[in-house]
Formats: sequence, structure tokens, C-alpha cells
Amino acid sequence: MSNDVVYAVLLIFSVSSGVVIRNVKSVFLKKLLSSTIGVGLVAFSCGFEGVHPLIVTVGNCLLILVVGSRWCHIASFVWCFGYLAFFRAAHWFGLPRPHPVTNAVQLFNALRMIGVAFEIHDASHIQRRPNESEEMTKVRKDFQLKPSSLDIIHYSFCYIGLFTGPYYKYRTFYDMLHLSTEAHIPIRTYAFARLKQIPIIAVVYLICTYFFHIDYVNTEEFSEQPFWFRVAYMVPMFQIFRSRLYLAWIMSELMCFTAALGAYPTVAKAQCGEGPSDLIALKECTGKDVCHQEYEFETVHNLSIRGCELAPTTREGLRSWNMSVQYWLAACVHRRLPRSYGPMRVAITMAVSAFWHGIHPGYYLSFLTVPPILIAEDLMMAAFRRGSATQMLIFDWACWFFKMRGFDYNCMGFLLLTYEKTVGYWKNVYFIAHVFIAVFCLIGFICKPKKSKTKKAE
Repeated sequence: MSNDVVYAVLLIFSVSSGVVIRNVKSVFLKKLLSSTIGVGLVAFSCGFEGVHPLIVTVGNCLLILVVGSRWCHIASFVWCFGYLAFFRAAHWFGLPRPHPVTNAVQLFNALRMIGVAFEIHDASHIQRRPNESEEMTKVRKDFQLKPSSLDIIHYSFCYIGLFTGPYYKYRTFYDMLHLSTEAHIPIRTYAFARLKQIPIIAVVYLICTYFFHIDYVNTEEFSEQPFWFRVAYMVPMFQIFRSRLYLAWIMSELMCFTAALGAYPTVAKAQCGEGPSDLIALKECTGKDVCHQEYEFETVHNLSIRGCELAPTTREGLRSWNMSVQYWLAACVHRRLPRSYGPMRVAITMAVSAFWHGIHPGYYLSFLTVPPILIAEDLMMAAFRRGSATQMLIFDWACWFFKMRGFDYNCMGFLLLTYEKTVGYWKNVYFIAHVFIAVFCLIGFICKPKKSKTKKAE
């Protein structure tokens, strides 16, 4: 059975399970059933390899107990990413090469375990923010949780997002367990909005996979094709890549919808990954008639197809892609680095993201090309995005075109994986994206408006 078929079976079963979970009134039974389904799916799809996420979870629980709240987030980060490296290199030690499905479980389990350690750390060392009232600080402190080891194990093996995401905090999992079954949540509305996108994406995916394949890039025949053909070939490759992920992420959102994971009152102003941002409003509506409250699923909103396809800049496109993982990278890596690091914060975040995705050199070559792209975009925007509305619109469309070509170019690293194949393809197209990055940086730097002496003095 192919990996795609296994994934499809797992996702369909997970979406269906939410109907049962949603109607369980007992918090204990809901928690037990969620993790039992998760363990069953891991055992079915991973077999004996399912012991890997168990080792990571138990080890994480022990670290939190031994190290304490002050340093548990650092210890958890080192432990989970260290084990991830060992797991991927297991075949170097005579162990079987991990199955791709097991690798997916390890990926998202690492995010959950590191994330819950950060939650425990933040709950114990919460500080008053600038211009924040004492009431707001107290509400934030009350909202933080310190789960037990058993709670962490249940959270780790909850079937929702086990194989494809989205990442969600322990607090979100806790709120799902305690959500009243009487709450009128527009599950069908949200589910239908996602379901109607699937046929179009599936048709595009099937058509592209019928005519194009990544293995063709490595043939001598491909090298003999005209330059324009070799460059254009990466466009359908990225279309296949993102269509496949779109389908997986839509299904992952559907399993959240059916179980009501991430459902919060609209007044709480929930944000992707983070959850409620207006905690005072959430506190005020707690205990009120749940039947008349309006709910939404922004917390588990993992994909904006419109943003991925039409956002004019790379930065906006990245924020629309696998949004919950983008949140985790921002919350657990980027924001934790000192501001004095400057652009290095982005480079370090991209390196962590590359390591999380895998040990293949293609990931690093692609991710570490992103910071120069962002610099080039910023310089060009500062230099040329001004004038009339029409001029700025023309610039935005030009920026969008080059943004998509940058994604096409970097996608080849994800598909080819090895250093030789990735660099071989880039060499075959004369490193065209890197050349444009350098040219745009130079043009943007030269044409960027100079600050006046008065502004500098101010």
C-alpha cells in the first residue's frame, strides 16, 4: 500500500472520529478516547516504530520533572530535536530506516512536546507586559496551565493532527476537552467551506502528476531540453508539491472541525496557533449561555490558499503556508532570540525549520535561500513601491511573479533532497534564482531613497 493511500485512510478515519469525540460529555472519557484512537492509528501505520514517539514523550515528561520549569523548555528543545536527529540517522546504527508515516508522527510530536515545555515555563515565569493592567496580567496567569505527565501523554497521542498537523497548544487541547456539547458551533459551515475546495485541488494534482514527474529532472534527456523548458519544469513540480499538501492540510482542519478542537467564541479574537488573544472577553463570556455564543476556528486555521497563491511577497506567502507550524517557529524560536541578532534571527529560524523537516541537504539549500530573497524583496519594495495606485499595483504583480518563481526554485530542493541532485538542477538552469536575488539586491540598494540629514538627526 502506497504512503498516499495510508495517509488518506488515516485522515478519513480521523475526520470521522471527531463526530464521536464531539458528543462525549465526560472530560475523562473524551481525553482517553482521543489518545486511544491516536495510539491505535500509530500502531496500525507505524508498527513497532511507534515506540519512537513514546520514548520522546516519556523522556520529555521526565525532563520537565527533573529540570523544573525554569529550564525545561531548553532541555525539551535539545532532547526532542536531538532524538529527531538520531531517529532519522537510525539506519547508520544498523536500525531499519524509519517509515515516512512514522517520520510524520515524530515531526509533529516534537513540536507538541517542545511547545508544552514552553507553556509550562511561561506559566511559571509570567511577567507583566509594558502598558498592561494588573487585571490583564492576572487573567493571563490564570489562563496558563501546568499539565501533569499523564496529561502530556494524552496530549502527545491525541489523534488530531498526529500525522499532518496542525500544531496546537496544550491549552487548546484542554479547552476542547472541557467544551460543552451544548455549544452551537457552525461545524458544517466551516467543513463545507473546506470540502468544496478539495475537488478542484485533486483534479489539478492528478493532471499534473500524469504529465510531470520529478525523476525526469535527473535524466540526460532533460539536460538536452531547451533552457526555457528546464526552467519552466519547476512550475508544475511546485504545483504538484503544494496541491498534495493542500489536500492534507484541508483534511487536518476538517478533523479539528468535527471534534470542535480550536473552537472559541468570536469575542475572544483567537489567532492561529496561539488561541484567544482577548482573554478578558473570553473570561466574561465563560459561564454564559453557550447556545447563543458565536464560535470560530481561527486557532486551527492552517492554510490560506488565497494567501499562498496570490500574496505579492514571499513573507506573506510563507505566513499563509502551514500557518500553525509558522506560529510555532515564531513563538518558540524567532521571538525567543535576542533582537540584537537582527537578520540572523530569520536565518536561525529557517535553519531550525530545515532541521525539523529533515536531514536532507536539499531542505537546507532551499530554506537558507529564503533570507536573501526576503532582503531582496525589502530592498526592491523600498526602492520602487511608490507612486500612484496603478504603479504600485503593477509592482505588486511583478513582485508576485518573482515570488512564485522563488517558491518554484526552492521547491526543487524539497523534491530532489540530495545535494548533488538539487545543485545539479540549479546548475542546469544556471542558478537563475540566485542570480536574480543578487541583481535585485544590487538594484534595490542603489535605487533605495536616501534618508535626509534632517531625518537622520531626528
